[in-house]
Amino acid sequence: MNTTDSAVRITHLPTGTVVSCQNEKSQIQNKAAAMRVLQSRLLEIKRREEEAKKKSIAGDVKASWGEQMRSYVMAPYQMVKDLRTDYEVNNPSAVFDGDLDGFIAAGIRWRKQSQN
Repeated sequence: MNTTDSAVRITHLPTGTVVSCQNEKSQIQNKAAAMRVLQSRLLEIKRREEEAKKKSIAGDVKASWGEQMRSYVMAPYQMVKDLRTDYEVNNPSAVFDGDLDGFIAAGIRWRKQSQN
């Protein structure tokens, strides 16, 4: 009886991830299948690292009642005020239309000051 040894084992050296495949009849097919599995595992590792990085950047987020960032006053006067940075604008319609540059700059300054 003739047998073929077509199993393939691939090791990704930077991560140490090992993938083996012996499902197909030829070594070329096993190598292609193992490369697909290795690629999916590496993408999963990368996705987990990016998710962990995002969580570390975001820090603790508390979204509860009364933890608002901005207040919008429409009457008797008009004002939008960022409660963290004390930045305020007297034109709420511009803020509603997307003019948030002042708030973003004030937020960046506030975050830098709070980190120091």
